Amino acid sequence: MRRADRLFQIIQILRRSTRPVTAEAIASELEVSKRTVYRDMADLIGRRAPIEGEAGLGYVLGADYDMPPLMLTPDEIEAVVLGAQWVAGQPDKILANAAQDVIAKIAAVVPEPMRPLIAAPGVGVRPRAKAPEGWIDASRLRQAVRKGLKVRLRYRSESEEETERTVWPVIVGYGEGTGTLIAWCELRQDFRHFRIDRMIEARVLDETIGLRKGDLRTRWQRWREAERANP
Repeated sequence: MRRADRLFQIIQILRRSTRPVTAEAIASELEVSKRTVYRDMADLIGRRAPIEGEAGLGYVLGADYDMPPLMLTPDEIEAVVLGAQWVAGQPDKILANAAQDVIAKIAAVVPEPMRPLIAAPGVGVRPRAKAPEGWIDASRLRQAVRKGLKVRLRYRSESEEETERTVWPVIVGYGEGTGTLIAWCELRQDFRHFRIDRMIEARVLDETIGLRKGDLRTRWQRWREAERANP
């Protein structure tokens, strides 16, 4: 790795972390010695990069540091392309189109030598089958998550039992060929996972969940941690 690239990557490592990052951690990621990291840190600080910290304690980057947002490395471009390819293959049409739009926007602003990484990427995902007809429009579920609105579901279980329930949506998740709504279920008084392909109807209500923004997700994260601790 060229030294200029390494200095840029150190800034990236610090920018992605909210806690002090040790020279040992940086050296491990960049596959260089700690002595090299110390020299690079001294160079960056000498160039007035707002880095605070010292050897043995870790380093943090000032929140006001401004760097052009699309100075992307080849690996970062391929990571974005790979992620966008995967999203574009999901049954959420609006999200799929947005992924393609992101790639088009990046291609329009990156330097010319980088564009082949987008036009003919060296990474790819396996094409997935088209979603069956009748799938619920997942974009409506995402809107409910954003706005903190309740959703009324008609749902078919694995045993073919149909139920109606009101849920408080937390997050829409995607796996290999599946989509899932994680939500607090008023019927069960607990968090539940609802597969999108088993939803017969999903109606977003005008009623809010009645919690401050972020509270429901925090409760779900605690529930998930408890579930993992007691499998």
